[in-house]
Amino acid sequence: MNLQLKSANAKIAAVSPWWKGAVIYQIYPRSFADSNGDGIGDLPGITQKLDYVASLGVDGVWLSPFFKSPMRDFGYDVSDYRDVDPIFGTLDDFDRLLARAHELGLKIIIDQVYSHTSDAHAWFEESRASRTNPKADWYIWADAKPDGSPPSNWQSVFGGPSWTWDARRSQYYMHNFLSTQPDLNVHNPQVQEALLATARFWLDRGVDGFRLDAINFSMHDPKLTDNPPDLEPGKRTRPFDFQLHVHNQSHADIPLFLQRIRALMDTYDAERFTVAEVGGSDSVREMKLFTADADKLNSAYSFDFLYAEKLTPDVVADSFTVWPGAPGEGWPSWAFSNHDAPRAVSRWTTPDHRDALSRMALLLLLALRGNVFLYQGEELGLPQAEVPFERLQDPEAIANWPQTLGRDGARTPMAWTDQGPFGGFSAIEPWLPVDPRHAELAVDRQERDPASTLNLTRRLVALRKATPALQTGAIHRLPAHDPILVFERGTGADKVLCVFNLSDAAQDWSLPGGWCVKEQIGSFDARQNRLGAYAGLIFEPAAG
Repeated sequence: MNLQLKSANAKIAAVSPWWKGAVIYQIYPRSFADSNGDGIGDLPGITQKLDYVASLGVDGVWLSPFFKSPMRDFGYDVSDYRDVDPIFGTLDDFDRLLARAHELGLKIIIDQVYSHTSDAHAWFEESRASRTNPKADWYIWADAKPDGSPPSNWQSVFGGPSWTWDARRSQYYMHNFLSTQPDLNVHNPQVQEALLATARFWLDRGVDGFRLDAINFSMHDPKLTDNPPDLEPGKRTRPFDFQLHVHNQSHADIPLFLQRIRALMDTYDAERFTVAEVGGSDSVREMKLFTADADKLNSAYSFDFLYAEKLTPDVVADSFTVWPGAPGEGWPSWAFSNHDAPRAVSRWTTPDHRDALSRMALLLLLALRGNVFLYQGEELGLPQAEVPFERLQDPEAIANWPQTLGRDGARTPMAWTDQGPFGGFSAIEPWLPVDPRHAELAVDRQERDPASTLNLTRRLVALRKATPALQTGAIHRLPAHDPILVFERGTGADKVLCVFNLSDAAQDWSLPGGWCVKEQIGSFDARQNRLGAYAGLIFEPAAG
C-alpha cells in the first residue's frame, strides 16, 4: 500500500466508523464454491475462495442465509436460527470461515430473517399445536370470517392470499411470502426476546453485523384491516401488485424493535454494522425512519436500482438526492444487482453493449454516496443467466414464468474457470446450470487479462478507498442534458467531478475549466467535447 493511500485511509478512519462508505461483497452460498462435490456451494468452499474476495479490495462480505432450512425458499425459510444447514457445513465450518476472513481483514455480515420462519421451525410446530400452548401467540393466527374466508384481503408476495388454513387450530395463519413461511408475531415481547437472543448468539461468535431481511414486513396491523387497492397504472404479474400494502407490513412499532437491536449491538466492543432491506413503494420514508438518529440501524437499502428497468440520470439522482446528509439522517446503501433481482447488465442494455455498460456501472456504483454492495459475479460483468423452465428452482420464477426474468438467472453458480462443463464450481452437475456465457467470463480467464472487468473492479475499489470524497464526501447533482449524469462528491478543494453517459450513443458534453481526469471508462474527447457511449469519468481539481 503506498503512502498516499495509507494517508487517505487514515484520514477516513479517524472520522468514520469502518462501515461508512464500505464496499461489501455479497456471497450467495449455494452458488459460490462447492468443496465436497455435491453440486451445491458450501461454507468450506467460501473459505477456500476468501483470498480471491480479499483481492478485490472490499471491506467485508455479506453471506446470504446458510442456516438450517427445508429450502422451500432456499434458506430464507429458517428452521433453526442458530445452526448451519448440513448442505452448507457445520458451525465449526462457519467459525473457520469467520477466522480466515478476519485474518484477511474482511468483515463478515450475515442475514437475519426476523419477519418469518419456516413452518418446520420448532416454534411454529409448537404454536400450531393448540391455542393455549406457551408459543400460541408467537405467530399471527386469526379466525375465519363467518363465511369461512380469510381474515383479510392481504395477498402474499409469491402469489395468492397471505392466509393458510390450519386444521389443528381451526384458524388461519399469516404469511407474507410462501405458505411454508409463517410470519412471526414480532409485536409479542417474547418473540422479540428470542430474536435478540439469536442475534447475541452470532455476535458472540464474532460476526461483524447483520443484514435484516424484509424488516418492514416484521409487524402488521393487529386489527387485520383490509388493504386498499392500488389504482395506479402499471404492470402487474401477481395479486400482490393490486394492493397498497399499508396494513400487512410497515407498522409504526417497527422502529421501536430496531432500537432494541441497536442497543444490543452497542454493547459489543468493536463497532457492529446493521443494514435493513426495505422494499415497496414507501421505501425512502421507511429507510429514513429505520436509520434516523443514533439509536436505530446504521444503514438501509431499497430496490430502487434492483427493479429499475432502465438506468437514467433521474433514476440515479432521485435515489441519492433524498439523502442530503441532514442532521440525524441515516446512511444509505446501494446495490445494482443481488440474488433477488435480474442482473443489472441484462436489464439496462442489449448484449452488444453489455461489456461497456458493466464497466461504466461499476464506476457509477462506486462513486455514489453510501455503502456499496457488489453481488458475486458483478466484478466479472456477468449477464443474467439463461435457465430453461425445466431447470427453474425458485418458486417465484416458476409461478410468474415467463412474465419475469425471475431470480434463478441471478443465482447460478460462479464460473471460476473456462475449462470443463461446470465452470470450476463443482465436479458434478450443479443445482442450477452454468451459463456458457459465464464460462467465457470466468475468473481465471479474467485474471490473465490486465484490461478485464475483474481487474478494473480492483482498480476502482482501490480508487474509492484512496479518495475520501468518494468514500464519505457529500454529493451534489449538477445540470446536464439527458442522458448525461453529472455530480460532485466532497467539498471545497477535497472534491471530485463525476460524469456518466448512461446511453449507448456518444453525446456532446463540455468539461468545465479547472478539472483533470482521475479515472476514465470509455472515451472522452475534450477537444471535440464528445463523451463516448457508456463513458464514465472521475475528474479531480487541476494542479495550480
